[in-house]
Amino acid sequence: NYPSDVSDEQWEILRRLLPPRSRCGRKPLDRRAVLNAILYVLLTGCQWRALPKDFPKWSSVYTIYRRWKLNGTWVRLHDTLRERCRRQVGKKRTPTAAIIDSQTAKTSAVANGQRGYDAGKKLLGRKRHLAVDTLGFVLAIVVHAASIQDQDGAPWLLAKLHDQFRRLKVIFADAAYGRSGLPDWTLQTCGWILQTILRPVGLGRFVVLPKRWIVERTFSWITCWRRFSKDYERLPDNTETLIYIRMIHLMSKRLAVAKT
Repeated sequence: NYPSDVSDEQWEILRRLLPPRSRCGRKPLDRRAVLNAILYVLLTGCQWRALPKDFPKWSSVYTIYRRWKLNGTWVRLHDTLRERCRRQVGKKRTPTAAIIDSQTAKTSAVANGQRGYDAGKKLLGRKRHLAVDTLGFVLAIVVHAASIQDQDGAPWLLAKLHDQFRRLKVIFADAAYGRSGLPDWTLQTCGWILQTILRPVGLGRFVVLPKRWIVERTFSWITCWRRFSKDYERLPDNTETLIYIRMIHLMSKRLAVAKT
């Protein structure tokens, strides 16, 4: 067993949420082995072609990963687990508050599509723009070029939230999101209050800011797996999908522990 493998309890939760098997074609692969192979790539940061031989063939694993990305299986699985985790702690399925922030990551030499230079972080790469609930679970993801300012990329993220979460009332963010008229745009377009949380004036040391620490913790959950130490993906939508898969592993583990 590898550290990234799902436990029996996790698999019992996940297997019931996967799409039905096709009745046509060749003998199907062991889905648990395929899922473990994908998680191994995320935890170790290895290439798909470098999967150990005790997993199914790498091309078959990648084919299933891509098929489930295109038909929305990963997102549906993620959203179902998030709702279960929220109900587990006594909250409703959808939130009324969200926290947004971005994280800049370097890109590798194979990166294609959107990438740019973040002058603030002095990095060439992409931004992972996240919206999370008050428990830190991901609500929406947008990956875009690092050259796009937070307040300019936020409307894409807020548009995703507006399509899925009608109960939202307030969005918490840092001071960068107060620029370019974004709070007014958010109120007029989505009907939400965009509340910026500022650092205390004159405080020259680190301090934990209310609400903002929640999204930072989510970034730490993601980046502790090596595949996210840089943006190794050729296309931004692959990065978004892999973040969903990382959160699927985290949430299924929480649900499995609660059952034992």
